[in-house]
Amino acid sequence: MAAAEPAEPAEQKRLVLPGNCPINWKPQGNYQDVLLDLSDEGIARIAINRPEKRNAFRPRTVVELYDAFSRVRENPRIGVILFTGVGPSADGVYSFCAGGDQSVRGDGGYLDEEGVPRLNVLDLQRLIRSIPKVVIALVAGYAIGGGQVLHLLCDLSLAAENAQFGQTGPRVGSFDAGFGCSHLARLVGQRKAREIWFLCRRYNAHQALAMGLVNEVVPLFHLQNEGVQWALEILQHSPTAIRCLKAAFNAETDGMAGLQELAGQATHLFYKTEEGKEGQQAFIEKRPPDFTGVPWL
Repeated sequence: MAAAEPAEPAEQKRLVLPGNCPINWKPQGNYQDVLLDLSDEGIARIAINRPEKRNAFRPRTVVELYDAFSRVRENPRIGVILFTGVGPSADGVYSFCAGGDQSVRGDGGYLDEEGVPRLNVLDLQRLIRSIPKVVIALVAGYAIGGGQVLHLLCDLSLAAENAQFGQTGPRVGSFDAGFGCSHLARLVGQRKAREIWFLCRRYNAHQALAMGLVNEVVPLFHLQNEGVQWALEILQHSPTAIRCLKAAFNAETDGMAGLQELAGQATHLFYKTEEGKEGQQAFIEKRPPDFTGVPWL
């Protein structure tokens, strides 16, 4: 579903969020439900582009989001991703993401264009969680249901003053018993997490800040610029340290999968050492490796 056509002209302007953003965004790809933009500063912006549906996702949306995040994952010039939703809609409402599009929900999942029921947002959740870049959610308006879970999985979250958070699963015959419960409880505590799921209430931006659900609340007009500022600060730091830190945070909660991420980062570092290079060279030269110069620290 995700196209591989050449990027759109760089001079084309896209209105994703209000405000005078200093970044020169360069559109990439040719998606239907998603916008992907890159910048020379090392920042990517991925936005759900279904404002008329409160940026609710359908299977196509998730496929395109997965493709966009995957492209950024493989781009060594990008270190930070700003994840948001296009707004406002025609009626003036802003939404980060209102969860799954209930109008296409069928038996067993959300129906794609071939009528196959899917829950492919689970794949997207794991990608956001494991991608070796910092993902910052920019939440304007509604982050509800599955949209609240996507925001939850981002490394950092900045909320506009109009942000609204909450769960709807038990009200619409659904739930997220994975990250939507476990990671939420890690962030806000067991009592508050159960309240959020069992009562299906709405929480404003300042309530979200007080419970540790977001990092900061800013005026809507400044939301994107604040995200850019956080990204630029992160990009001043060691890429290897940031990658390993993200993997380490995940390893504590994600079991074997989290340990695999952390181990992969350690292997990457080891390959760069003289010790690692000696082992490879000895194999190629068909001789015993010489590790005598390596101390047993």
